[in-house]
Amino acid sequence: MAKTGRPRKPTEIRVLEGNRSKRPLPANEPKPPPAMNDVKPPTWMNKEGKKMWKRLVPTLQRLRLLTEADLESFSMLCQSWGDYVEFVKDIKKNGKYYIYVNKGGGENEVERPAVKLMHRAYERYKALCSEFGLTPASRTRIEVKALDDDYDPMEALLSGVK
Repeated sequence: MAKTGRPRKPTEIRVLEGNRSKRPLPANEPKPPPAMNDVKPPTWMNKEGKKMWKRLVPTLQRLRLLTEADLESFSMLCQSWGDYVEFVKDIKKNGKYYIYVNKGGGENEVERPAVKLMHRAYERYKALCSEFGLTPASRTRIEVKALDDDYDPMEALLSGVK
């Protein structure tokens, strides 16, 4: 059965935003352990996805937005970005369109499949970015000041989070 309405916002993001709705936060929500420092990108991930992984994991760990339970979703986010970059490179090399000659000898200009795949990869990427607070709109609602004040390098070192 399909769920209707807006998807629920993760509690951690509601806390970072300052709980603007003033509704009580869930008392017994599962709290998976934070992802540790030695989290490596999956071996199946493409090159651009791995670059994104290495660039964003420390930031998301510091903000406490990346947990052990989120690693698969975050992998899909990075892979979607990598796919998008690959399709953009392919389109840049081969162009958006090609000439198709039909059975009657007529020529038609047809969009390359990579264009549609590029758009799909971008839509997947954009949807997953909002889940992790990585879009400009979702970032404006996050108040990071409280986390930076509490950031203790020694505690981070001992807990395994950057």
